[in-house]
Amino acid sequence: MLSRLPARVVALRAKVFEKVNGDNAITFPNEQVGPDRFQELYSHPAANGRSRGAGLSDLFWYWLAPGPEVHQEHLEAGPRYDDVARTTRAFLAGSSSELAGAATRCTAKVLDEVLTGRVTEVRLRELMMPVWAEYFHEVVFGEPCPRHARDLIVGHATDVVNSLKCTGLRHPARRARLTRYLRVRLADVRLPLPSALSETEQVHYLQGTYFNTAVVQMSEAMAHLLLALAQHPGAAARAGEDRYFAHVLDETFRLYPLFGIAHRITTADIVLDEHTSFPAGSVLCFSYPAYHATGYANPEEFDPGRWENTAARNEHHIPFGVAANRPCPAWRLAPVVMRAAAREVLRRGTLHSSVTHTRSLPSRGPCLLVRGGPPPRRRLALMRVRDRWEDVWRSVVQLVLGTVMVLHAHRLRMAGRYFDTHDPQGCPVRH
Repeated sequence: MLSRLPARVVALRAKVFEKVNGDNAITFPNEQVGPDRFQELYSHPAANGRSRGAGLSDLFWYWLAPGPEVHQEHLEAGPRYDDVARTTRAFLAGSSSELAGAATRCTAKVLDEVLTGRVTEVRLRELMMPVWAEYFHEVVFGEPCPRHARDLIVGHATDVVNSLKCTGLRHPARRARLTRYLRVRLADVRLPLPSALSETEQVHYLQGTYFNTAVVQMSEAMAHLLLALAQHPGAAARAGEDRYFAHVLDETFRLYPLFGIAHRITTADIVLDEHTSFPAGSVLCFSYPAYHATGYANPEEFDPGRWENTAARNEHHIPFGVAANRPCPAWRLAPVVMRAAAREVLRRGTLHSSVTHTRSLPSRGPCLLVRGGPPPRRRLALMRVRDRWEDVWRSVVQLVLGTVMVLHAHRLRMAGRYFDTHDPQGCPVRH
């Protein structure tokens, strides 16, 4: 009974989210638009609305505050989005050797602090969070990250991801500490910031893009990658081979995509054929896990070998989104720096874990890093038992806190109220 509880609670939580937001959203792939037409619909020019007109937006804005109205993923199409996207590309640019070198350096700095004995037990997401705090501080300011700034970034990013996963409530005051730091440092940013944004919006742009999304997503991605290597020693043994590592990364992104659902609001009628159409204002939800599970033999298995005879671009594989509809701006940077960081971790020892590996990874990835000798089997056995019990109580916590936050977000209507008083480009509307 207890072993089935987490799955039942997850299903119940999904129903709560659907009922409270009440968008009548359509999730794909489905019988109407299957995996063979998933990218066609996702890439349609009219599937480009981001926040305006969807109850789901209120929830995402609630989780991403402060400044969700200038978060790159939630800006409506137009000059402000173009300005912000251009700036982000400039910050993330660099040669592969420069990007990899910075990632190796930041990873080594954190590991030197954490790894003090032969066996170190870590939560992989927590291990990697300060790495990417260091890294993106350098990206933004062009200088090493002071320890107090790293603590602010990690505290902020942890608060965001815990609320997103419904394992903790959000704490605006905690997030505001980073906002104040960034406001003071605004003049020290190494590249010009989007001119279409006010000073406060520029601060929120930095906080949301680099010290929220970038830090959180890179930490999650590395937690999935390292946990997969910990549970597949054959793959870890070949991680030094560039081609094989690319297969490991493709398979990690396929099985554990960072995006669960990407929602888009249609800004005009979409007609795919005489039987398939969606009116303007429809909320389209694109399920990455469901799409990534189609078209593969044994899709539930972690198998880097499946990529030996095919390329990810030819399969149902869109870890960074689709090129025609706001792909992740880190699509080039992420594989380069993840490989560098992973190899620095593996250079320090071997990874071992006995926990359940799920896409949402609310456990944060418990793992042992062992420097020399075999892993302690008793600790791995205890880790497995603890993980099962944590999964039970955590699922109940997620249901309760998730319901509380969904109701609160629905009451605040952050996105709805914003667009009641602003046009899609953020200009005040006179009534």
